[in-house]
Amino acid sequence: MALYFSDKRLSDIEKKVVEGIRLSFADAALLYESSDLTGVGQLADMVRRKKHGKKAFFIYNQHLNYSNVCRNRCVFCAYARDDGENGAYTYSLDDVRKRLLEKIDEPIREIHMVGGLNPKLDFDYYIGLLKVIKEVRPDAVIKAFTAVEIDYLSNISGLSINDVIAKLKEAGLSMMPGGGAEVMSERVWKELFPKKIGGKRWLEIIEAVHKAGITTNATMLYGHIETMEERINHLIQLRELQDRTGGFSAFIPLAFHSQNTKLSKLPETNGIDDLKTVAVSRLMLDNFDHIKAYWVMLGEKTAQIALSFGADDLDGTIMEEKITHMAGASSPKGLTRQSLENLIVSAGFTPVERDSFYNAVSEIKGGC
Repeated sequence: MALYFSDKRLSDIEKKVVEGIRLSFADAALLYESSDLTGVGQLADMVRRKKHGKKAFFIYNQHLNYSNVCRNRCVFCAYARDDGENGAYTYSLDDVRKRLLEKIDEPIREIHMVGGLNPKLDFDYYIGLLKVIKEVRPDAVIKAFTAVEIDYLSNISGLSINDVIAKLKEAGLSMMPGGGAEVMSERVWKELFPKKIGGKRWLEIIEAVHKAGITTNATMLYGHIETMEERINHLIQLRELQDRTGGFSAFIPLAFHSQNTKLSKLPETNGIDDLKTVAVSRLMLDNFDHIKAYWVMLGEKTAQIALSFGADDLDGTIMEEKITHMAGASSPKGLTRQSLENLIVSAGFTPVERDSFYNAVSEIKGGC
């Protein structure tokens, strides 16, 4: 079926997409610039449906944020605290066990765990975290630690990045989330998170993780001080690394929430930008299998629409998300399986519950 574009320039991009020609920086800039939102969405939806048809994925998962004490104190972060500051916390291993046992009757398939860089925690604590999770949830996949945490663990342990990865893997680490790179721009890095590793180091660590046989996701935090050009360069750098390693599972655009941060004067991202960023990500990241519409940051309604703008995954049940909600997110802290299924069906797609590696666990027969 031929697509109709009010912005006729999109016809040239459609030709590239149909012929399987990789989109360029200039193509991405045009997509962002175009006022033809439905046309951009149609292009992304064409790619999404070729890859996944009407399937839309989700997972039964639990988030665990072990500490918000962090030495980096990034400008955009509402989650981090100094040790002893009001609201600061760090879970003991017994605390972690207790929180896992509170949900033990639920069929959780994945534990998603990240936290701040707490100077009082040693390397053994992190190994202990993994071991406790494997003890309580032996069948769950542990998706834990960003490249920022891996770099930090190398520093405090005196071990090489490869040795840190090997020891974490031995203790139970199976996958890693994709945070920490934010937007890979030296300008943005200097202004917003100068104490955190930069984009080059992030890519180096993720490449080592992939070579060790650990799959990761990738993210981009957008809607703060970055330019469209910096967003596009970020996507291209991810695409180039994926060409080398094939180790990325999914890409997640993360809409910035400014409340309770030093950037609180910035407005929230709008629906047009959210949907266009999902669509551009789907079109540019031709070597990524999956694009997530992270309902925590987008809100449930926008995440539903994003399923028609290139996204094929709503993430999961989550249960107790802290980081975005401390920055003012108004979405629930968790959703039930039924809620996720209803969101997907009412958006015109077929819900598929998956494991961490996109193997189908169940599919609603008779879905849209």
